[in-house]
Amino acid sequence: MSDKFDAIVIGAGHNGLSAAASLAAHGKSVCVLERADHVGGMASDRMAHLLYNPLPRGVQAQTRQIDTVSLSPDGKHVVLRDGIASYASGDAHPDAKAFKTLHARLVTYAALLNTLAESAPPGLDQGLTSLAGLREMSRLAKLGIGVKRLGKPEMREFLRILLTNVYDLLLDEMPDGPLPGALASDAVRGAFAGPRSPGTVLTLMYRLRNGGSVSLPTGGMGTIADAYANAARKAGADIRCGVGVTGVIVEDDIVLGVTTSDGGKLLAPAVLSSAGPMQTMQMAGIPSFDIEAVRRARNLRAKGTTAKLNIELKGRPEFTGLTKEQSKSRLLIAPSVADVERAFNPAKYGELPSAPSLEIVMPDGQDRLSVIVSHVPENPKSGWTEKERGTLTETVIAAIEAYAPGLRDQIASTDLLTPADIARLTGAPGGHWHHAEMGLDQMLTTRPTVGMARYRFGVRGLYLCGASAHPGGDVTGMPGRNSAAQVLLDGVA
Repeated sequence: MSDKFDAIVIGAGHNGLSAAASLAAHGKSVCVLERADHVGGMASDRMAHLLYNPLPRGVQAQTRQIDTVSLSPDGKHVVLRDGIASYASGDAHPDAKAFKTLHARLVTYAALLNTLAESAPPGLDQGLTSLAGLREMSRLAKLGIGVKRLGKPEMREFLRILLTNVYDLLLDEMPDGPLPGALASDAVRGAFAGPRSPGTVLTLMYRLRNGGSVSLPTGGMGTIADAYANAARKAGADIRCGVGVTGVIVEDDIVLGVTTSDGGKLLAPAVLSSAGPMQTMQMAGIPSFDIEAVRRARNLRAKGTTAKLNIELKGRPEFTGLTKEQSKSRLLIAPSVADVERAFNPAKYGELPSAPSLEIVMPDGQDRLSVIVSHVPENPKSGWTEKERGTLTETVIAAIEAYAPGLRDQIASTDLLTPADIARLTGAPGGHWHHAEMGLDQMLTTRPTVGMARYRFGVRGLYLCGASAHPGGDVTGMPGRNSAAQVLLDGVA
């Protein structure tokens, strides 16, 4: 087995695998090192369950689009698909027209922002005389033309709402209830934020930038991780699981390779890290970075607020007011925008939610509920004792049972992953889905921090390729692919 490569990728999450596939496809010898005994990272069945973005070219896996059902305490559940809203009973929803208009507007705006996600964040550091600099100007011009084509009224509306909160936006358009509650919960899922928080319209657009459809992977999220790994291997990448990186070798501010948990050493002029910024600094040695860069990395906002509860069942539960087919949808418990805001309040003080917003999926062919629980603090005031874990599990089960009577009698076992568990198992900073909050001050040219927004990470040859890099989290592979493109542009590997 070779000990010298053109590039080494730290972490076999989907972004690390995406980076490896991109580099290998360009003829580079690439080695991916993963401390766990399997690929996938957070994109695994135990931690995730849905796709909000199309799979990139070369990644082959079967998925199917599913509806979203926003559950209502009065049984008048709302079914959503492609911007169309109706009651689960088939009756027309009185706010369907307002919802369709707002959804279409947000999807149009989000498509403009998607052009910024497909490559490094905009900047003019390449100058205006180089080919790279002209390419940057072309991207910015394309965005400007797209905004101008909206027409003056829509352009003004786009600029007006871009940095506002989703609470006001939604309730300006329709009365509160499960319909706007669904959008509000999507705007803040995975974030340390409530609907009233500034910038939550932008995070909702981020979720909608590919039209807002939701897909369920056939065979579970593990098949998606395998698909990314297969694409990387097909391109020629060497993936080694069960081998962690203990350090990045740096001499004279230049990367030389890495040391590994099995006592070995691998050499490469480029190292791409899908770990968080501070973890990557620690692996390369804090003295390799200037004081301001270290300070910014330490102050990065990365408070994970998402837990995952897997409930193994003895049979498939029945949800009151839903057909068996509708029960196979993405089910949301977000009765209103106000309820989503109230669910966030306890997390501000390190307390567990008493009425959390939930996203529930029943994977195909499995008697299992996969539940994403929003607004759970990484470190509650009383710590993650067995009592606290039991309290959260019971709270979630009770919330679901209100819509699926008899659920408790069908439960065979439960598996709770708190943000602290996710941090321990995957290395994600703070157990945060996106490795760093998707706030206004931590996006685009300031992601993850000022001065480190274009994947290059202080030391020549060291790059970030994980969710803390632009454009951020969700299963897209874009941070990895964009980082690999920057490596190739820099001519390091």
